[in-house]
Amino acid sequence: IVIFLLAAMSLVEILAHYRFFDVLRGKLYALKLDDKKQFILLALIAFCLSAIIDNLTTTIIMIQIARQFFKGRNLLLMGASIVISANAGGAFSPIGDVTTVMLWFAQKFSAMQVILQGILPSSALWAVATGSMYRKLDKDTLDTNTEIVTKWSRSEKIIILTVFASFLLPLVMSAFSLPPYMGLLLGLGVVWLAIDLLKRYVPRQTHLTASIEDLIKKTDIASLKFFIGILLAVAALHTMGVLQKLASLVYGSAPTESALIGGNISLGFLSAILDNVPLTAIAIQILDTPNESLWVLLALAVGTGGSLLVIGSAAGVVAMGMLKELNFGNYFKLAFFPALAGYVAAMAVWGVQYFLF
Repeated sequence: IVIFLLAAMSLVEILAHYRFFDVLRGKLYALKLDDKKQFILLALIAFCLSAIIDNLTTTIIMIQIARQFFKGRNLLLMGASIVISANAGGAFSPIGDVTTVMLWFAQKFSAMQVILQGILPSSALWAVATGSMYRKLDKDTLDTNTEIVTKWSRSEKIIILTVFASFLLPLVMSAFSLPPYMGLLLGLGVVWLAIDLLKRYVPRQTHLTASIEDLIKKTDIASLKFFIGILLAVAALHTMGVLQKLASLVYGSAPTESALIGGNISLGFLSAILDNVPLTAIAIQILDTPNESLWVLLALAVGTGGSLLVIGSAAGVVAMGMLKELNFGNYFKLAFFPALAGYVAAMAVWGVQYFLF
């Protein structure tokens, strides 16, 4: 998991260096949309982008872009919507959230299964929550026009396309029964090779002159240490027998299918207070069910339940740090009920899929 996350973070750093997100902001500015249309578009981009890169990085990038288009209360609404959208988009992708990566690596479901069974519930959550928050927007605010970039060089296009292709390689590796992290490592190596080859044959000075080693060093090692610490702590609790007692409390001593469904949904609400990574690690240790659909439900529940409160997910905590006025109280007023309505909708859609199909 740590190697997978390190490779993913490195690829995102490369995207940032080659101005992918700067050009995205420039393209959005060129559309000259009002706040309501921009709100829907940015929320949709956050939803889709988090399925390719992780939801935490998506939140950081999209809030930086949102600052150029929104002010005041509209900016807080946009920030909260980005958190909800990024968590929803990451929950149905095997590489979109740390929790889905953990469950995928633990072989609790296949990549295609979490995508096929998770995309409709996640989309329902996004639509309900975004629609609810859309109605709260105030009148249009002036955009900030700074450092607008609208195009890449040919060499930059090659690197960016190679990076996005690299994010698909874990799915290819899993199809051949190989560890998914090998796909990202292979992709990172191919990107590295492409940069070095283009540096050799492009005569003028460009962004390609950057050192790939320096870009890799910019990855968030502190976050990786946090995840390692969480996993070690959960392993210690499992050895001490604490997790078994917790399993009996949440799921019952002899959990039935309905108890497992109810327990997973309850963990989603609990993830609004506790981080979803330790909850997922605990569930992997204590749950004993071969039903892959129930593991998809767990991924959806803990991945999106954290959106109920600003402290419930890493994306929310980062957003709170980037937007100082998006504190616990303001987030609760603006986003709790839309996020709750979306969460209920997602669970309902999953239930319809599970019991009817």
